[in-house]
Amino acid sequence: VVGAHLSGMALNSELTARGATFVKAVATAPTYRLYALPGGPPKRPGLVRVASGGAAIETEVWALSPAAFGDFVAAIPAPLGIGTLGLADGTSVKGFLCEGAAIAGADDITHHGGWRAYVASG
Repeated sequence: VVGAHLSGMALNSELTARGATFVKAVATAPTYRLYALPGGPPKRPGLVRVASGGAAIETEVWALSPAAFGDFVAAIPAPLGIGTLGLADGTSVKGFLCEGAAIAGADDITHHGGWRAYVASG
């Protein structure tokens, strides 16, 4: 997860209510840009893989049973979706990605390094 589902954030209970367990905190590979999407509440980030100019973004890996994962994914609103994220430790996991078209008009917040730092910046 990269945004409001992080530990201690507004939507983390959507994971814990489904029996999710925290696995690790790890950055993405440096091939992503992070955006603050318009709309809300809650405010939502959009993580987009890029061919160049990317950065490592803070994430958390959580484990869910297959049934809980399916239930969780079914509740994800567009323009967010689930895809394969490359992580800085060389592993790959299923996680939040954003449709590229959704970043039109969104603020690029990549320089914060993650959603938690962006929210803390006010």
